[in-house]
This record gives sequence, structure tokens and C-alpha cells, in this order.
Amino acid sequence: MNLVFLGAPGAGKGTQAEYICRHFGIISISTGNIIREALKNGTELGLKAKTYMDAGGLVPDEIVIDIIKERLAQDDCKDGFILDGFPRTVPQAVALDKMGVVIDKVIEIFVPDEKITERMSGRRVCEVCGASYHIEYKPPKNGETCDNDGGHLIQRKDDAPETVKERLRVYHEQTEPLKGYYEEQGKLYIVEGQEDIKDTTRYTVEVLEN
Repeated sequence: MNLVFLGAPGAGKGTQAEYICRHFGIISISTGNIIREALKNGTELGLKAKTYMDAGGLVPDEIVIDIIKERLAQDDCKDGFILDGFPRTVPQAVALDKMGVVIDKVIEIFVPDEKITERMSGRRVCEVCGASYHIEYKPPKNGETCDNDGGHLIQRKDDAPETVKERLRVYHEQTEPLKGYYEEQGKLYIVEGQEDIKDTTRYTVEVLEN
């Protein structure tokens, strides 16, 4: 089973991908992790990517696509995989098809923008141990410090409302058109994100098993 997971930043697609991998015995392939691994191993493609990253730029599509192609050729992909973070644009999806990679289903974990902004802007992280809290859904016992070690709780820059809104804007502009691309192929399935992660997972499994 070869899958693509879509979802706006903060929709929880990464969490769903992790569970689905365990449930079906397949692997999750994150573009970011692949690039970091290529950099660590000093591969030719990794070194090419590094030149752009060191300059503060985005890694070009052709290099990202070659890195994905190299990864999908490895033995642990034979039983199936989830692509998380790729494709991000329609041209990347077209390139994936041209590579001969067959995608069985595309799952979008859908959560409204206002709910995502609420979720992410309320998140707080311990600067000592990294434990995560939410001012509404999972507040710390004393409101300001970590329950584990008393560390100071901070709001990460990525979780600031203005940053979240910008990330959502980029998603709608660049990645959301993928829904139309895969809908035309009859591969798109939309799962509405629930308050309880277990409920979202149950709906996702139902889609994949039917």
C-alpha cells in the first residue's frame, strides 16, 4: 500500500502517519528526514542539497525528487510507504507519476484553519525537556512551568499566530491544489480531524481498509 498524506500545518497528519505505519506494517518517508539523512551520509545528492541550504534557499524540486527516487528504491519500501511532506506541489506530483511510482490512496487530514490556529497558538513547550502542553486542552498543573522538571514553558516561533497564518497561506497556495490533481485520479480521500486523535485514526483506518 503506497500512500500520500496531505494536511495543513497543525492538522496532525504526522501523528496519523506514524500510527498507520505501525498498523499496516509500512514505513513513513518524510522529505525533511531524507534530506537530513543524505546530508549526514554525505551522499552526492545530499551535498547538492547542502549548497542551497547553506545559502538559505530552498532545495530545488529536481534535487528533492532525485532524493525521493533514491529512497524509494531501497528494500524497506517494497511492502509500502507513506509519503509525508512530498509532494508539496502539483509539479512534484507529476514528477512522482513520471517516476512510475504508483500511489494507491491520498489521505487529507482536514482541520479548519481557525481550529489549527487555536491548537498551535495555544501550545507551550518546556525549554528543558521538550514536554508539550496546551493552555486549554492540556494545561500544566501550575500554569507556567513544566510538570516534569519545573522548566519554563515557551511558545515556539512556529506556533505564534502570525507564523501559523503565514504557513497556512503557503499551504493553501502551493499544496492544496494537489487535492484537485489526485481527485481527478480518483485517489483522494478526506478524513475530518477530530478532537480525540484516536477517533481521527479510526476513521483513517476505515478509509484505508475499504
